Amino acid sequence: MKDWTSPVYAFCKPTPIIDVVGTQCSHVFKCCVRGCKVRICRYLNMTNARSTGNMRKHAKKYSAKDVAEVHNKIIGSILCNGSITESFKRKGKGKVTYLHRQHMCAETKAEIVRWVCESLRPFAIVKDRGFQSLMKTGRPEYYIPSELTISHDVRLVFARTRVKVAKLLKEYNGKLNFTTDAWTALNHHALVAFSVHLEHKGAPLSFPLDIVEVAKVTYLGSA
Repeated sequence: MKDWTSPVYAFCKPTPIIDVVGTQCSHVFKCCVRGCKVRICRYLNMTNARSTGNMRKHAKKYSAKDVAEVHNKIIGSILCNGSITESFKRKGKGKVTYLHRQHMCAETKAEIVRWVCESLRPFAIVKDRGFQSLMKTGRPEYYIPSELTISHDVRLVFARTRVKVAKLLKEYNGKLNFTTDAWTALNHHALVAFSVHLEHKGAPLSFPLDIVEVAKVTYLGSA
């Protein structure tokens, strides 16, 4: 199993069943897609005992639809011209579901960008030993982008989102509520934040617009 590095194994249960089909010993792989009862046999006494051809044929039935969905909804909305909330909103209020296959490289980058933004994680977390262990155990070839790549993608998403937010505010047909908040940081620097609040398609939205440091003022008047 250490040599089973093909991504197609992600479509099957991690550990195959060792069974005798007729008179031949074989590995039986169960599809991990919910509701799918397909069992793929791979005979061990054949010259192609490590072939993944039948597994790939079965996996393509599901992967083609997922690839199109990723291209149109995830990558398109983040890096092209989709809705600014499409990739960062929860799909309904039901139970959270997951894909039955591994993320592709573009999906992995998109999910990590969303994760570090929503959960305020540092870019260097992709080098963390525990994170690497969780992501690569069982799939040592799994792609994890570098912190420089994540940093670049976050800045790209920020730049594209800022343009879309500006367009949304300029074209908004309604009232915009602007608020400010001020505080002193631990380093004794005074900061002021500006944000806007509005209703969009029946849902409340809030956007932080800017955070500026208050200039130090020296009082020169007489007592």
